[in-house]
Amino acid sequence: MYRLMNGLARAMALAGGAVLTALIFLVCVSVLGRGMNTFLHSGLGEALLGGFAQTLLDTGVGPILGDFEVVEAGIAFAIFAFIPICQISASHATVDVFTGFLPPAVNRVIQAVVELVFALVLVLIAWRLYEGMLSKMSYNETTFLLQFPIWWAYAASLFAAVVGAVVGCYMAVVRIFEMILGRALIATAGGADH
Repeated sequence: MYRLMNGLARAMALAGGAVLTALIFLVCVSVLGRGMNTFLHSGLGEALLGGFAQTLLDTGVGPILGDFEVVEAGIAFAIFAFIPICQISASHATVDVFTGFLPPAVNRVIQAVVELVFALVLVLIAWRLYEGMLSKMSYNETTFLLQFPIWWAYAASLFAAVVGAVVGCYMAVVRIFEMILGRALIATAGGADH
């Protein structure tokens, strides 16, 4: 079961990374286009390039239309896509000010409770995303500039959130068994300790 969940978490992380990379590229191209457009409209651009500046402007050099709408939808998906890998590898940031001094058995109880609460929160988030998606679908809401249905972004985020909830529930069960058995079943990678 661990291999399946780990593979699922890694696949989601790769998808999230691919979307994030595409969004970075989109923003860079849009910013360069906006800068080029500003330069071509300036007196310096017109003086240096003459009529070629207008030719470039006529081709549509400028920012990408609706770039912020795509970034908004893509970032939401990417955030949810990285949650499963953080859950399965126990890579969330932790603050171990006093738990480092506690016995391992107490730390296993704390970890089981935290994983259970986190799983419940992930299920709640997935449920609310589902309800939100249905609401956006029923009202046929679209984005302002690109006019793509908003529920598409909700659906992508919902898919990633459901995977996160499944992995979160799996990890909660694992940590509860670790608490009962008194030994680690899955090694923790350790988050960014502070």
